[in-house]
Amino acid sequence: MRTALVIGTGLIGTSAALALTQRGVTVHLTDRDPEQARTATALGAGTDEAPGGPVDLAIVAAPPALVADVLADAMERGAARGYIDVASVKGGPRRELEARGLDLSAYIGTHPMSGREKSGPLAATGDLFEGRPWVLTPTRDTDTEVLNLALELISHCRAVPVVMDADAHDRAVALVSHMPHLVSSMVAARLEHAEEAAVRLCGQGIRDVTRIAASDPRMWIDILSANPGPVADLLTDVAADLEETVRALRGLQSSDEGERRDGGTGIASVLRRGNAGQVRVPGKHGSAPRAYETVAVLIDDQPGQLARIFADAGMAGVNIEDVRIEHATGQQAGLVQLMVEPKAAAVLTAALRDRGWAIRQ
Repeated sequence: MRTALVIGTGLIGTSAALALTQRGVTVHLTDRDPEQARTATALGAGTDEAPGGPVDLAIVAAPPALVADVLADAMERGAARGYIDVASVKGGPRRELEARGLDLSAYIGTHPMSGREKSGPLAATGDLFEGRPWVLTPTRDTDTEVLNLALELISHCRAVPVVMDADAHDRAVALVSHMPHLVSSMVAARLEHAEEAAVRLCGQGIRDVTRIAASDPRMWIDILSANPGPVADLLTDVAADLEETVRALRGLQSSDEGERRDGGTGIASVLRRGNAGQVRVPGKHGSAPRAYETVAVLIDDQPGQLARIFADAGMAGVNIEDVRIEHATGQQAGLVQLMVEPKAAAVLTAALRDRGWAIRQ
């Protein structure tokens, strides 16, 4: 691939353009908002000048509801040798294109499974997709050259290609992305009018649950409008679980011993099912999840503290597998949770204590 056209210079389009530009591909940028395309150009993602002829690959990074229109326009004017989109929904846009009678041999639907809570070109980074799954939804009609161009793009972005059927993809993202986003938003909505004294008690748990609720509502309306059925089906199941959980909690309030016992059984059931589902979430580098031990270190909120901890861990010969930070309420301090292999926990604890760090047991 020598040339590419990115149509839509938001987070995903600009991030892909940055990755391609960094690897020597000449990238042309266009957007229905010319200012956004100019911003992406200023960031080094490419040029907002129109290409002199057909490019190797056109990448449509438009909202799902507009993907079919934008793709049809690009294909009808022969903008490229191959065409892909990066929308989060795959079945609908392809059916729309088929209904228009277009030759789809030069098209393949794709979806990079990566993003941020922020949107727009200023949030873009050239390493946004690194190590992340990038779904491809080819059909029997897909031209091999177009599939290879898409794979080359994914390689330039250092993502991991995953081949799926379009409708299976839409059901999958409803489960792992779209439904959780709505649940996160519903939990976060409980905080909107909560008493300030209650909100001040927020810890890492509520931050984890509500983090994705900070995303742009306009973007998510576009996404959910393109995949409402599978998301509604999943939320129906969640609603049934909620009803059972409410009944169990009411049982725990009862003065009747049998109802309290049944309530405890119901709560235990939902918690165990949660455990069983959580362990299926892929672990580091997409591998099977592994059990790590946590070494918790108290730190002051000062420059260089994290760097010192990581340096001291390195001197002890311990690899940090994961890290979390919990900030103390009302204090310039926090708790750094270092996840390590179980056999390394004692070594790291002793080494950090020797270097003056306060370890939380």
